Amino acid sequence: MPSRIVALWCWYYGGSFRGYQSQPKGPTVQDTVRDALRKAGLQNMPVAAGRTDLGVHARMQVLTLRVADEFSTATLAQRLNAHLPPTLGIAAAKDVPHNFHAQWSATGKEYRYRLALKDLRRWQNFAWRVEVDIFKLRALLPSVTGPHDYWAFHEASSARRERTIEAATLTEIGDGLFEVTLIAPGFARYMVRYLVGGLVGVASGKIAEATWLNALQRAERFSGIRAPPEGLVLWSVHYPAERDPFSAQERDEANGVPSEPPFAS
Repeated sequence: MPSRIVALWCWYYGGSFRGYQSQPKGPTVQDTVRDALRKAGLQNMPVAAGRTDLGVHARMQVLTLRVADEFSTATLAQRLNAHLPPTLGIAAAKDVPHNFHAQWSATGKEYRYRLALKDLRRWQNFAWRVEVDIFKLRALLPSVTGPHDYWAFHEASSARRERTIEAATLTEIGDGLFEVTLIAPGFARYMVRYLVGGLVGVASGKIAEATWLNALQRAERFSGIRAPPEGLVLWSVHYPAERDPFSAQERDEANGVPSEPPFAS
């Protein structure tokens, strides 16, 4: 039967799932999407741009799926959303070339982590409440970027190799809420959460700055802090402009993605 490859823009609230990857103790994003696909009459399993851990949200997770030509791409998101819970959805579906792959065609990922410097009811389930010197935290950010052996900032289950963080920024959203953005071609497991936890540790006086710098510059392991998952969002997956299924305008407007926390910016 003739078929084509479709890219799906998937979003979800991580608190409702035990991560993306299928596992016996669900629910997981992968299993929930798989069930919706079957109910919509599609049997093939999608391939994700990457995994997210328990409690981590995704504004843009990209999935690729082989679809029989009898199914219309224009109505695919609507068909799937009819079988998905309110904590997960498909914002868009786009036809892509047969050699497009959600993971291997990607050039990078953008993660955003929210920090609350005071109690914020609207963000209480989507930000880490901290007491930090925000100026100290901002001053530390440049040390995160560039090529490093981040061995001290990820689980041993991820391969030890040099990785490069291309951008690290701190944005004040307002009313005591701040957002750390990290962009890289790839991240090891828990790497974003350990980096943010380390930043908070130094900026709160719980970790010596020299210890932090030695961990970055010499890969010296230390008793770090893993930031909790609820503040973390996989914000977007990046692709070369000529192969990106989603236009810059579509990415910016994010139609079909809830505009309340954690996806508000």
